[in-house]
Amino acid sequence: MGMTQKPLNTLTALAPMDGRYAATVDPLRDYFSEYGLIRYRVLVEIEWLLFLSRNDAIAECVRFDADTVQQLSGLAENFSMQDAARIKTIEKTTNHDVKAIEYFLRERLQELQTGDGNSRFIHFACTSEDINNLAYALAVRDARDRVILPLLQDLYSVLDKLADTHHDQAMLSRTHGQTASPTTMGKEIRNVAARLDRQLQQVAAVTVLGKKNGAVGNYNAHAAAYPDLDWPALGAQFVQHLGLQHNPYTTQIEPHDWMAELFHSLSRVNTVLLDWSRDVWGYISLGYFSQIAVPGEVGSSTMPHKINPIQFENAEGNLGLANALFDFLGAKLPVSRWQRDLSDSTVLRNIGVAMGWSMIAYTSILKGMQRLAVNAPAMQHDLNAAWEVLAEPLQTVMKRHGIEDAYEQLKEFSRGHVIDQRAIHEFINGLDIPAATRQELAALTPGNYTGYASVLARRLDK
Repeated sequence: MGMTQKPLNTLTALAPMDGRYAATVDPLRDYFSEYGLIRYRVLVEIEWLLFLSRNDAIAECVRFDADTVQQLSGLAENFSMQDAARIKTIEKTTNHDVKAIEYFLRERLQELQTGDGNSRFIHFACTSEDINNLAYALAVRDARDRVILPLLQDLYSVLDKLADTHHDQAMLSRTHGQTASPTTMGKEIRNVAARLDRQLQQVAAVTVLGKKNGAVGNYNAHAAAYPDLDWPALGAQFVQHLGLQHNPYTTQIEPHDWMAELFHSLSRVNTVLLDWSRDVWGYISLGYFSQIAVPGEVGSSTMPHKINPIQFENAEGNLGLANALFDFLGAKLPVSRWQRDLSDSTVLRNIGVAMGWSMIAYTSILKGMQRLAVNAPAMQHDLNAAWEVLAEPLQTVMKRHGIEDAYEQLKEFSRGHVIDQRAIHEFINGLDIPAATRQELAALTPGNYTGYASVLARRLDK
């Protein structure tokens, strides 16, 4: 059968992110698509031109009038798909993406018919990386602050609420897959929420750096053209004007260490959520969580009864993909030969892919958690069948009252044996301890032996 070229759409896209999951990651396109990258480059170029024009010591770059400033700023703020297409057309001739933006801006400045004498100062003393590093820094910062962190905060809020709601819902623990001291569902969710909260603080705290210092980081061309100006101070001032922290020590490229810090932080966020996704999967399997049925939805093509935990399975897979990319980005980007090699260029274009897989996973977890319902009877059933977990408090209290071989007695009594409430009470009644203490131990059940779990589940800082 002959193959014909097919139009690019969500059905023909090679990458699932641009196909099956296109709608989910749509908010990231303004930041990490080709259009998004070009838009940020245009913004940086315009801001640099305006910055130079405001410096009276650069007399040849005349100060723009207010109307022209507004129009130039508007070009960046209202950058259109048509503008991006024009730049790509120019790039077909230049075979250089950043140079194409310079020529595009010259065209636009000439159209304004005012201040077009400044066109020679577009991209003045810049290497492409002066534009690219700032464009990527702005895109990553904005995507983190406007898309990724708000989505993760939503996820945290759901966990926080669930932990509060189920703070006293007793549940059997399992260590090594075996019955263990009881906890509460709320406390187990609080554990995850606390871990996530700590990692989110670290993601938000990563400082985004930028540089504006020329071809090898020494302001060579700047100093040659205007030797009397303090270019290191001006470079720092410009970077800070963009809302970034200036990095004064670079080669041709900003070394991307801050990116590695951010990607490693996001990787830890993803690891916490991957751990949670697997645990939820297990709790659903045990029946501790029920999943709310959605009308019309099918769980299996052959087994009509099934409601599969597909959202958490989807998240587990996509978090793994995201972390593989984040690990690679964090290891690769800070490494460059001498003053510059181009191996980072194509890699940087995949930041949005790592962010995208993460976003798909976060969205899946949110959807999955909104369908969860706690199954208290299932938890109580397992607690009622696990009286052996009271061996721990019994031997601890026995030690308090001077019984030297307490652990050994309980080991002999409980290990490998089927223990029920009657057996526990018979053991308690045979202990040489005060009567009041026997009464306290007899009041223990697997359902109320939860320590401070319900308190811890409500957040200690509330």
